[in-house]
Amino acid sequence: MNPVSIWDFHESRFSESMTNPVASLNQLTAFAAQNEFLKCCGSTRWSRTMTEARPFTDIPSLLETSEQIWWSLANEDWLEAFRAHPKIGEQRAATAQSELAQRWSAREQAGTATAPADVKAALAEENREYENQFGFIFIVCATGKSAEEMLALLRARLKNDLETELRVAAAEQSKITRLRLEKLLCQ
Repeated sequence: MNPVSIWDFHESRFSESMTNPVASLNQLTAFAAQNEFLKCCGSTRWSRTMTEARPFTDIPSLLETSEQIWWSLANEDWLEAFRAHPKIGEQRAATAQSELAQRWSAREQAGTATAPADVKAALAEENREYENQFGFIFIVCATGKSAEEMLALLRARLKNDLETELRVAAAEQSKITRLRLEKLLCQ
């Protein structure tokens, strides 16, 4: 039996209900579309460029465009996106987040909620060390990861040089953005 992707399920559901989330996104005003995209990624340049790239023909083209735009951005745009996330184990981002993005962050970091106190303390300490070393917060696609897994990844990535770590963090942000776009389109 072939696995069914989330898009196979949702596309069939949308065609049955005559609802098309991509068409709905295409029809938003530029201001509204940019705000929707900002829920998925905190880079204003990414959200503005995604808005300008409309209309999208389907979900795969939207996701492909997102990826292409993300990797065309400057480092400062990536750093802006990072600032829209709370540190692992925390609830507040350095910049304002929409209520929906806050809920998504909390669910994505669910693995830290039940972590033992010593793991939470280690995450807080290692987060500070990471930020001091690299100048930005530790970004990881936390969905499905335990606090212990995230702590191990954080410790391993502290060994990277700045250029390598910025690319790794950008790749993690790209994964987060994709998941959030999927959530946005399937709500």
